[in-house]
Amino acid sequence: MDETANYIPAAPIFIPEGPWNQIPGGVTAAKGFKAAGIYGGLRAQGNKPDLALVTCDVDAAAAGAFTTNMVAAAPVLYCKNALDISKTARAVLINAGQANAATGDAGYQDVLECADALAKVLNLKQEEVLIESTGVIGHRIKKEALLNALPELVNSLTSSLEGAGSAAVAITTTDLVSKSVAIESQVGDMSVRVGGMAKGSGMIHPNMATMLGVITTDALVEADVWRKMVLIAVNRSFNQITVDGDTSTNDTVIALASGLSGSTSISSIECSEARQLQACLDAVMQALAKSVAWDGEGATCLIEVTVTGAESEVKAAKIARSVASSSLVKAAVYGRDPNWGRIAAAAGYAGIPFHQNNLRVMLGDILLMDNGQPLAFDRAAASNYLRKAGETHGTVGIYISVGDGSGHGQAWGCDLSYDYVKINAEYTT
Repeated sequence: MDETANYIPAAPIFIPEGPWNQIPGGVTAAKGFKAAGIYGGLRAQGNKPDLALVTCDVDAAAAGAFTTNMVAAAPVLYCKNALDISKTARAVLINAGQANAATGDAGYQDVLECADALAKVLNLKQEEVLIESTGVIGHRIKKEALLNALPELVNSLTSSLEGAGSAAVAITTTDLVSKSVAIESQVGDMSVRVGGMAKGSGMIHPNMATMLGVITTDALVEADVWRKMVLIAVNRSFNQITVDGDTSTNDTVIALASGLSGSTSISSIECSEARQLQACLDAVMQALAKSVAWDGEGATCLIEVTVTGAESEVKAAKIARSVASSSLVKAAVYGRDPNWGRIAAAAGYAGIPFHQNNLRVMLGDILLMDNGQPLAFDRAAASNYLRKAGETHGTVGIYISVGDGSGHGQAWGCDLSYDYVKINAEYTT
């Protein structure tokens, strides 16, 4: 039995429909990967695992996406530099407890020493070790505790489900659930696996949301192509979630491709194999992103906004993100108030031109507005739809059409409750 389930349960899985099968394993589902999560004494209280490690048996094509916050954490700066130096990586070390952000040169030196120490244990180059951190901003990593825990952490590495589960728990902070997912699909004539884990619950907003993530695959793909694919998938997933409008200092997603599936090498993003792998990558990241939004601090339901009829995917995505980000929309959902006017307003201020006479808004299967005109609808039924979603921690679907274009986009958020204020008012106390 996976003992990490004693700390927090696993999140529900929200994999989009597609030509793939959900499989167990998370970050260890793909060939060549091992993971571990242990308690190393970094958390301020409790003994929940707080150190995670994901390794690859071979040099893996490496890609990363990071926060756009100008106060970027030391591990973010380190990872950017490491990925500039090397197109491959072999290990991702993650700590919870301290964000190591706004810690100056001393904080950056801590990252270098931690990466160097793990590299020596694993017999790797320093730049082959990537670092992610989460926790309280302004606090340096408890370096001595981390360094002392490395031998146990490395000895705990396993390709089992337990390894993936313990790692997914170790990276959590205020999360109420751990987030882990894996799928298997055909890419070309070979079966390929893509898996991942993420953390995030509050301080979530594009770009990228407050979250850490590690994605793994055994597909064989050239590093330059892989990096383009990862950024596309991030824009369709983690950059489309919001909880509270706050962008973190530490957001990091690292994606590693081992190439051990035996598939043909993908050397162009335009080929059919690349499109198949892109779809798999999108699905895994969207599943994790939705789990993060579902677990928003104080949330009672997931909000999924779907926009169609825009001129392009980018424009549809921006409108969807505007609605999902609206504090008034989120508050109305929490209050079980089918206030479609707030939805229309948020779509309208997204900065994407459309004619308001083309606007159509649905809440679940209830049509609230069509051709820019308000409609008579069963307000009690609409309120009951929101109430049931809140009682079951389910999903509220908001569907918007703005014209007859081919652009389609989605964004995810959660309702805004009284508990969100309570959690964040007491975060460091």
